[in-house]
This record gives sequence, C-alpha cells and structure tokens, in this order.
Amino acid sequence: MSTSAKSDRRSEPRAKRSGSSTNGRRATAKRPSRPIDTKVMQEATAIARQYQFVCAAEPSVGYLGRTIEMPLVMADGKTVEACMSQTLEATALAIASMLEHGERPPAPASEGKRDVQLNIRLTAEERLALDAAARRDGYRSISDYVRAAAISRLRAS
Repeated sequence: MSTSAKSDRRSEPRAKRSGSSTNGRRATAKRPSRPIDTKVMQEATAIARQYQFVCAAEPSVGYLGRTIEMPLVMADGKTVEACMSQTLEATALAIASMLEHGERPPAPASEGKRDVQLNIRLTAEERLALDAAARRDGYRSISDYVRAAAISRLRAS
C-alpha cells in the first residue's frame, strides 16, 4: 500500500457511533472503505425511513438517537434534527451492509409483526388453568390469551 493511500484513508471523515467501548472511551466507526452500491443504499434508506426513531437529550453530545428496530445502531447530534439525520444515515448504512451480505433487516415496528419471543415457566396446574381459560374465551393458544390479557391490563393502567 502506498503512502498516499494511507494518508487518504486517514483523511476520510469518520462516522460517529455513540456508545462506550470496554475501556470507557467513545466508540467510532470508519465509513466504508468502498462505496455502497447506489441501489442498495436507496433501498436501505427507504427501509430506514419506515423505522421508528427515538431521540433523547444527552448532556455531553446534545441528543442521542436510535431506532426501535435496531437499538444498537446509534448516532448523536447537537440538535434533534441533526441527531435524527445522523441516526437515519447510520441506520441506513447498517441496513445496506446487511443487504449486501444477504441478510434481512428487521421489519418496521409499524408493520406489527411479532418477531420477539418471550418464554415463561409455569407449573403444570397453571398451564392447565391458562389453557382452559384460553379455550373458554375462544383463543387459539395460551400465547394469544396471555398476550391479550397483558396488553389489556397495560391499556387499563
């Protein structure tokens, strides 16, 4: 590798990624060393725009943003608008990388697809009681019954 190639790489702008490394320093990530295919990036950006963004005040940087669907992809900005823009870019880059590797990015939360599993332990008696209650109330499964009961209770509170 030539010296000029090394200096060019060092002069590339760096994309910030909020979070801490194990030694407590702020983590940073370099921009890709090669351009991402334009069509892949457009698809990734379109997917990222469907995601639900969360932005919170963070005294040291202004605001810290992430999405519900990809909570480990974060960005920051001095204003809410800058934070959202940086978060969109970071999320789109993460999605583009997934697409390039043949992976499927998470579905937008607004689609309401249930793709997270929760396991709970029950006694045999509890399971029988829940199964009977689910059937009595017309649910297809204990899972549907428990989910509906829990969501109903959340909405009531």
